[in-house]
Amino acid sequence: MDISVIADTFDEWTDDALGWISDNGDWLFDSVRAVLEGTYDGVLWTLQLAPFYVIALIGALLGWRLINALAGVLAGFALLFCAFMGLWAETMSTLALVITATLQALVVGIPVGILAGFVRSFDRLLEPVLDLIQTLPPYIYLLPAIALLGYGPATALIATFIVAMPPAIRLTSLGIRMTPHEFIELGQASGLTPWQMFTKIRLPFAIPSVMAGINQSLMMAFGMVVIAGIVGSGGLGETIYSAVRTLDIATSINAAIAIVILTMVLDRLTQSAARRAKGGAR
Repeated sequence: MDISVIADTFDEWTDDALGWISDNGDWLFDSVRAVLEGTYDGVLWTLQLAPFYVIALIGALLGWRLINALAGVLAGFALLFCAFMGLWAETMSTLALVITATLQALVVGIPVGILAGFVRSFDRLLEPVLDLIQTLPPYIYLLPAIALLGYGPATALIATFIVAMPPAIRLTSLGIRMTPHEFIELGQASGLTPWQMFTKIRLPFAIPSVMAGINQSLMMAFGMVVIAGIVGSGGLGETIYSAVRTLDIATSINAAIAIVILTMVLDRLTQSAARRAKGGAR
């Protein structure tokens, strides 16, 4: 049997199925696009309410409270540097994309992770699915999203949501499973209900792992929104893509620096929050 015939048939079925879904699900995908873009616009509007120096001050205060005074000063000046490069609007657009996609990933990923932590068979079923999601090239998620949602922030959000979700699921599930057995036995001996067992014993032990999952989801989201610049998502990713197309090396370097700054600031803040949660759990 000619293997190429099988591949061609599969490709034809895939194209037909995607075309049928697109033709018959316009109302659904229009609604999804409206919700995603509306949420993104709301987050972006909130970030743009305050001047750049107020956002930088908030970053500095968070760095001071979560890490130390030096980290706060560096975080504030780093954010100001994004404005001085003339990329503040693009930086806020990227931050809005990351926040929106990460929140969506956490809303889905944390409950699924909790369920996987309690149901071992479900966790084993999820493992190969999550492995597949994290192994496939990120561009793969953009192609069907473009076909169904078109170009724009909605496509970037869907692709980023898919990429950012696995860490939240994995680390939440791990946190639920790592509750010491002696504490579970103590709760059972005390007559706690299943809900009380979850809220008073399992959840406090799981919070550090959940916080680590939030941090990793943020980092995955940052990587994806840059790639998603090719679909007209806006922000620093689109700036870099446009600069590469026109060989504007200076602009691409400036945008890359802004992405590094934004990533490092959020990474340090969320890592510190995770360490505090771990210390509180003890």
